[in-house]
Amino acid sequence: MEAGQNGSMGISRREFLKGSAGLATSSLIAARAVAAAARTSRIVRGPYGVLQPVADLETGLPLLLLPEGFSYRTFSWAGDRMGGGQRVPRNHDGMGVVHAERMGGETVVTLIRNHECALSEPILAPARYDTAIPAGQRFAPGGGTTTLRFSGRKWLDAEASFGGTFYNCAGGATPWGTWLTCEETFTDLTITGGRRHGYVFEVRRETAATTGKPIIGMGRMMHEAVAVDPATNVAYLTEDNPRCSGLYRFLPNDRSGVAGSYEKGGRLQAAHVAGHANADLMAPSVGDTYRLEWVDIDDPDANPGRMPSEFPGRHGLASGPFQTAWSKGALLMSRGEGICHHEGRFYVVDTGGGTGPDGMRGTGDGVVWEYDPRRETLRAIFVSGTAQVADNIDNITASPRGGILLCEDGDRPHDQGGPGTRLLGLTPEGHSFAFAQNVVVLTAGMIQNADKQVAPGDYRSREFCGACFDPAGETLFVNLQIPGITFAIWGPWR
Repeated sequence: MEAGQNGSMGISRREFLKGSAGLATSSLIAARAVAAAARTSRIVRGPYGVLQPVADLETGLPLLLLPEGFSYRTFSWAGDRMGGGQRVPRNHDGMGVVHAERMGGETVVTLIRNHECALSEPILAPARYDTAIPAGQRFAPGGGTTTLRFSGRKWLDAEASFGGTFYNCAGGATPWGTWLTCEETFTDLTITGGRRHGYVFEVRRETAATTGKPIIGMGRMMHEAVAVDPATNVAYLTEDNPRCSGLYRFLPNDRSGVAGSYEKGGRLQAAHVAGHANADLMAPSVGDTYRLEWVDIDDPDANPGRMPSEFPGRHGLASGPFQTAWSKGALLMSRGEGICHHEGRFYVVDTGGGTGPDGMRGTGDGVVWEYDPRRETLRAIFVSGTAQVADNIDNITASPRGGILLCEDGDRPHDQGGPGTRLLGLTPEGHSFAFAQNVVVLTAGMIQNADKQVAPGDYRSREFCGACFDPAGETLFVNLQIPGITFAIWGPWR
């Protein structure tokens, strides 16, 4: 999701991939052994070999570079028809698997997918949060979610599942089989008869059961992603407000772990480095480790405001929760993006983490942190020093095998493979390797032959997002945000 989005309504978003995880051959826990002496990570040859063009089994178009033996099928392009006749919304983003069950000898997988839209054609779902059309506008809030089903290496169907929101960026699947969709904005439409935005919503697998109720206790901010600890049902949240972002957790009042439990409220807290008020973590080195404490956010629904002149980050609007957190000594990240959970630990992406070419902190190409909630430690396990290593990493996922995969949001060409955003795996030593590359270039003839509704263009700089695995780890699902394509990828995972 692009930097620069704030409370105004017409700003574009970042573009980045959300990676597949079955890539590394050992578990994520092994990444903790990364060499602390190295300041930044390296790009290395991956375990899968050279990437090569592979045609889509659905359209026949060469859309991805993949290792030998891997195949994929696309589905639900923006503009395709869904069940009921409505067209698939644009700007595919965060996505998660919420259910899998055996039916007729095959496993049917249900996914819920975000659409990061501003004012546009609304998603006509059973539950809609804000249906107001602001004065002088033609459209209503166009964000929300769609629900997809996949089985036997075939896509089955898609339907609208939630609407009436803004900039649904990422989110996270819950252990109880629902999807938390996050608004990355603090737009306020109350002055024109609409509603306040910047919340998290829970979307049920049965679309008619979704309430559309904002989870106020999770804060009003430029949300990015959520990951839930299955041992405690505590949720951890990232914030994507450039050089003005914190790391948060939500302690629910109801920890039963059922649909609707978060809607009963809870306590929002922000991470604080023990013994160090307002620690600046925007440009760490590999191996940097901190012990965390947590401070309460008194009013999670507070309005945004400007930071004081001495603030070391960006002097634009900060969310109400971040202002409170900073006043209590909480830490500072550049732009919190993806977060995922695996075997008791959380993996958190700061997409702007590192030092930029101009020497400015928090304008780099990305950092991955490992957070251990039992030891309350936060450790930098990956730091990109150049765009070749990782070009503005964003979403993140972990496979059942323990591999970690990242999505890029950059647009610079790479030494191998030319231009095109990548899905990057991490090695146990904390280095990156390319698993897949976006080579989507569409002509009018290609689009017509494939019977698609997208515009011709070169989409190689567009971001991957929403990467996630089925529970068996056999299929990786991922989106290309623009022109709006969902992929299912399978092959000889290690």
